[in-house]
Amino acid sequence: MQVRGLCEDLFAKGLPERYKERIMATRHTDLLIIGSGLAGLALALKMSARGRVTLLTKEKAPDTNTAMAQGGIAAVMSEEDSFEAHIQDTLIAGAGLCQQNSVRQIIEQAPERIQDLMNWGVQFDLRREAGSPSTIDLTREGGHRFRRILHFEDSTGAEIHRTLLNRVRQDPNIEIMEDHFAIDLLINKQVDPMDMSPTRCVGAYALNKKTGEVEAWVAKATALATGGAGKVYLYTSNWSGATGDGIAMAYRAGARVADLEFMQFHPTCLYHRESRNFLVSEALRGEGGELIDHEGVAFMKKHHPMGSLAPRDIVARSIDAELKRSGAPCVYLDMRSLRAEYLRTRFPAIHAKCLEYGIDMTLQPIPVVPAAHYLCGGVLTAPNGRTDIPGLWALGETACTGLHGANRLASNSLLEAISMAHDASMDLTAQWNQLTPPRVDPKPWVSPAQSDADEMIVIHHMWDEIRRLMWNYVGIVRSDKRLHRARHRLKNILSEVKEYYSNLPIHSDILELRNIAIVADLTVECALRRQESRGIHYSLDYPFPTAEGDHANPPQDTILVRGLV
Repeated sequence: MQVRGLCEDLFAKGLPERYKERIMATRHTDLLIIGSGLAGLALALKMSARGRVTLLTKEKAPDTNTAMAQGGIAAVMSEEDSFEAHIQDTLIAGAGLCQQNSVRQIIEQAPERIQDLMNWGVQFDLRREAGSPSTIDLTREGGHRFRRILHFEDSTGAEIHRTLLNRVRQDPNIEIMEDHFAIDLLINKQVDPMDMSPTRCVGAYALNKKTGEVEAWVAKATALATGGAGKVYLYTSNWSGATGDGIAMAYRAGARVADLEFMQFHPTCLYHRESRNFLVSEALRGEGGELIDHEGVAFMKKHHPMGSLAPRDIVARSIDAELKRSGAPCVYLDMRSLRAEYLRTRFPAIHAKCLEYGIDMTLQPIPVVPAAHYLCGGVLTAPNGRTDIPGLWALGETACTGLHGANRLASNSLLEAISMAHDASMDLTAQWNQLTPPRVDPKPWVSPAQSDADEMIVIHHMWDEIRRLMWNYVGIVRSDKRLHRARHRLKNILSEVKEYYSNLPIHSDILELRNIAIVADLTVECALRRQESRGIHYSLDYPFPTAEGDHANPPQDTILVRGLV
């Protein structure tokens, strides 16, 4: 149930004693950005000269997927490479579902966006050769034919995020509100029924986790930069807050979402009983790492000509097939062909993390398994982030621009985030003077006054049930039978979640449960509608892609909108 619907029902019937009307703070800003990853930080920096920018983040600002990104950012930076080559590599990885205009728009501006990052102070590793000036060191990852990945050791995301966050904290026009969990978007006609202007987004309700109170944030424009939804799955490389919040919020508000069936499973996450989400970067394979089975035999060449550097969807499915064939719990990434000192200096974070678990990657192969990693679908947008709802933009992994199609090419994600932030800033600037906040403040928040500790325990159990259900039934290899089972159970869970949301005091655990339940249900619906195998989505019932070579009937996005699912 949406916040507005709950409030309106209660006001119409009179408030029961277990509910209380809170004196809700209404806060005003010019641009409201929800999320503190690369896309949100870059947009804030690019828009701060236009007015007051407020950035809401549900945990602490450093807690993002961006900060966990290891490999790097893809851009054409060498003479042997070309935009056309990067575009073609992206289209091939995307398995026929990329939007070519989005691909070209994002890739061709990559060198300028890299310059933006360096102007803000981001450092990239340099290649130093005797007698030659230093140049940016470029590595290679799966699906790329050329070296075009800029990196900072094996902690590129951390370097980018740390640098931009420091810049944001120093900007007097930007405020960061940590521990503020966005609940639902504010739509002008729901705030002011007398507003005769076109429907538009004018901000969001947010839970201040420090006070337990709900605040209304009213803005001229709102941007969702909340990242992906890896935590919908039991095993993931994502941070704990990647619960699809922005996607669920936009869907509830009436925006279209697309291609949620395409959750990319990263082939190589560390397999260890004490580690659930440590990524072993694709850059290791780019530098010569080889995937081997439990008997020490390299197996990827029999699955794809590019071997261990095949696109991620193929590598993940190949590992899944090898594990099912052998019954082994994991495969291994063998780095022993490279010098020990090189491994320690090129991949210091991965080397150190492996040592924590008793694995010396210079002497022994690293045990790895696939895990949910990156969502190629999301809120349907143009490359500039504009959604169906005027006043609302969506950026980065929250958005579905058509760049990734049915499978993301490695290291295109950070590029998409910084490029979308730039294009959104241009779009916002062009219409800045026409954007207006509502004339009246939103209604007070209403919620139950008393909590129930026993029910909160059940909420945690439901969270775990969703994640296990998605891993078992909507994983790397799917079937209609499994998907229908998942859908049946999720419908029941959604009904239970609605009851909890309506009858318990607002709490971040309930909000995250509501969001992952919605995103999981939409993912299953998208998967059932795609009656073919394409990119990341592989179905035992439809093992081949449709419309191959049929230019009159090209592959289509799976698009959902509330009320029509």
